[in-house]
This record gives sequence, C-alpha cells and structure tokens, in this order.
Amino acid sequence: MDFDPLLLSRIQFALTVAFHYLFPPLTIGLGVIMVFTEWQYLRTKDVQYEVMAKFWTRIFAINFALGVASGIVMEFQFGTNWATYSRFVGDVFGSALAAEGIFAFFLESGFLAVLVFGWDRVSPRVHFLSTVLVSLGSMFSAIWIVVANSWQQTPAGFRLVEHQGALRAEITDFWAVVFNPSSMIRLSHVLIGAFILGAFVVMSITAYYILRGRHVEMAKKSFAVALALALVSSVAQLVTGHYHAVKVAEHQPAKLAAFEGHFETGEGGAPLHIIGLPDQKEKTVRYSVAIPGLLSWLVHMDSSKPVKGLDQFPEEDWPPVALSFVSYHVMVGLGLYFILLTVVAAVMYKRGTLFQTRWLLWVFVFSVIGPYISNQLGWMAAEVGRQPWIVYGLLRTSEAYSQSVPGGQVATSIGMFLVIYLLLAAVWIYVMNDKIQHGPDEADATGAAAKEGLAGIREAILKGEEGSLTATAEEEEEGSQR
Repeated sequence: MDFDPLLLSRIQFALTVAFHYLFPPLTIGLGVIMVFTEWQYLRTKDVQYEVMAKFWTRIFAINFALGVASGIVMEFQFGTNWATYSRFVGDVFGSALAAEGIFAFFLESGFLAVLVFGWDRVSPRVHFLSTVLVSLGSMFSAIWIVVANSWQQTPAGFRLVEHQGALRAEITDFWAVVFNPSSMIRLSHVLIGAFILGAFVVMSITAYYILRGRHVEMAKKSFAVALALALVSSVAQLVTGHYHAVKVAEHQPAKLAAFEGHFETGEGGAPLHIIGLPDQKEKTVRYSVAIPGLLSWLVHMDSSKPVKGLDQFPEEDWPPVALSFVSYHVMVGLGLYFILLTVVAAVMYKRGTLFQTRWLLWVFVFSVIGPYISNQLGWMAAEVGRQPWIVYGLLRTSEAYSQSVPGGQVATSIGMFLVIYLLLAAVWIYVMNDKIQHGPDEADATGAAAKEGLAGIREAILKGEEGSLTATAEEEEEGSQR
C-alpha cells in the first residue's frame, strides 16, 4: 500500500496537538480560579473558600500531569517527521522553547508540589504564593508557545542564511520575534479562551452538585466565581477576536478570505457570511445568509471599502477554504453562545433565581463541551488557514517534512499513538469522574469548620480575657477611690 508521508505526518501532528490541547487551557483557567478562591480565604477566613481551593487544585493536578505527558511528544515530532522545518526554524524555536523551559515549566513544576501537598506543611501565605506562581507558570508557558507559533504566522526579527546548502532563519532581533505583528493579540485570544474553558468546567461540575443537592454551599460560591470570570472573558473574547481578524486581514489576507468564503474582491463592500458552505470549485458560498458590507466595516470601519478576496492570490496559495470557513464560523458562533448564556445566568443570579432554575443548570452541565470545541477549532482555523505555508510566505508545508521517513512508518506510529492516547483519555475520564463524584473531601470541610470554630473560640477567649482585665482594672480604681 502506498502511504503519503506528508499527509500522514500532518495527520499525526494534528492528532497529537489536538489531544494535548485538551489540558493546558484548563490548567490556565483553573489556575486563575484557584488564585482567587485562596485569596478570598486569606481575606475573609470563610472556610468554604479553602474547601473550594483544595478541590480545584486536585482537578488542576490531574490535567497538569496529562498535559506534560502529551506535550513532550510534539517536540520529538519536530525532529522525526519535520526535519526540514526544524532546520529552518531551529534558531527561532530553540530560543522560544528554551525560554518556556526556564521561565515557565520550571516555575510551574517547581511550586506544584507545594501547591498540591503543602496545605498543612507551609503557612497559608506561602501556599498562596505557590498557587500564584503555578498559575503564572502556566500562563508563561502559553506565552512562549504562542510567540513561536505566531512567528510562523507573521515572521519578524530574522534573516535568512544558507547553512549546508539549505536556508535557515536566524534571529537578528529577539524582541522583534517576541513582539511580532500577531503575537500579542493572539496571546490574549488564547489566554481568554483558556479562562472561558476553566470557568465552564467549574460551572459544569458545580451545577451538577447543586442539581444533586451535594456540597451545595461550596458549589454555589464556586459557580458565582466562575460565572463572573466566564461573563467577562466571553465579552473580552469577542473584542480580541475582532482585532485578531483585523490583524489577519493586514498580514494574511488569503487566510481571512478563506475564513469568510470571500472569493471575489469586487468594487464595493464585502458581505459577511453568517452561515453557508463554501464551494471552492465553483468559487461560491452555497446556502449563504450574509449581511452586505459588514466584512468591509469590520476590517476597514467602512462598509463600502473592498476587502481582498481569494481571486487576488494564485490558487495554489489558497488555504483549504471549506475547512477554514467552517472551523472559524463554528468557533465564532460558540463564542456568541457563551456571551448569551452567561448574560442570562448573570441576570438570573442577580435576581436570586439562578440556582432554582433547574433547566438552566442542566444547560451549564453540558455546555462545558462548547469551550473544548471552540478552543480546538480556534487552533484548527489558525493552522489550516495558514496553508499551504508552514512558515507564512517563506516555507511551504510540502517542503518541510522529513523525506527520509517512509509513509508506512508514519502510519504505524499513528496507530500506536491512537492506542496510547485512547488509553490516556480513558484514564483521564475515569480519574476526573472519580474526583467529581467524590467531591470535596469531608475532611477538608470538617477541618476547615474546626479551624473556624477554634478561631471563634480563641476570639471569644481573648474577648473574655480583655473583659476580665477591664473589670479588674475598674474594681481596682473603685477601691482606690474608696
């Protein structure tokens, strides 16, 4: 059987990245919630916040472990399946990945043990510091990965040199690489997407608890915290998504044209397709519902100004239009759904009816699927829309794979990866379900309540002693007057 090594290498890397990306966004989003809940415990001494922090830390640790295990594989694939690409970007990616290891991974993993096992071994303030540093470490990791990927989209701060008969990119300005034209807006978009996922996971689990009448006090407080994060993040994501699209229009116009199924440039304003199905062969969008001039207005703030269509580029430089269009539009549609759902929930929470509205709580239980899908589709749209370039305008994907690796070997490794990842997914689902069904440890709640009780007793004793001392002083004063 004749195997296409390029196609199989792309499929293998896509599967690896898709599986890995189930975990980092959740740890980033949960990290923010963990920091807030532990800070609230230190500030208010409300024991339920401590219970919350301990429970979400356990969920965080599970996903952190699987994220590390699945992420290492990708870096090996750079050398095995994408040798030409690795030689071309080695100087740029080496710097970014080294920075991730130094500034992110060591920080995150170094304080993770204190975060997970240090509750009764270090002071509350030291433990809170470890929570903050682990959360920052997860974000720093995202920063360097997004910087490296954004450089592929909008290369900057480099020069091309010939090395052993092949071109490679060498850094001439490190900070130009870091702040390349798309990195910061893409970073904000990625981080906010992670916040949305973390918030929806918390709301899904706590809505389930409330519906079942379990851990109700903790669940209501956790839901309220997550709802606030989800509402703010969902609205912010709409804003960052808009500015990200404007950057794409400026630096990768063929990608934006594929996202919007915009085949013909035309002389007037470009319509925005709300729904439809692009037909690349016929160069049209079938079953389209479109708003005239809206794409031009979003890109140029002028509904009559043309937007570059795919007709401005050679057809061999077109991305796969249908996949780019569908992944992008479903992602945007889910983002609008998150805004609508969280606004409705926030209004009902303010009215005091949210936790009595069982149908809406069930919606939140299952809506957690949405952020997982939207995060995956966001990366799919970004990577598919960049094709046929692996480094935009510099290196084609068809020139970047390891030509010495036979297709049969790639196919065999895909089969092995599928088996391993299915087993890891089964373990993940089993352990997550076990933790969720178990809920917060009763020992956490009891111990927290005991600490609160001891604090109250201590306060009462101190007040009693203060009152006794005051009474004694008054008696002595009265005696002296007599």
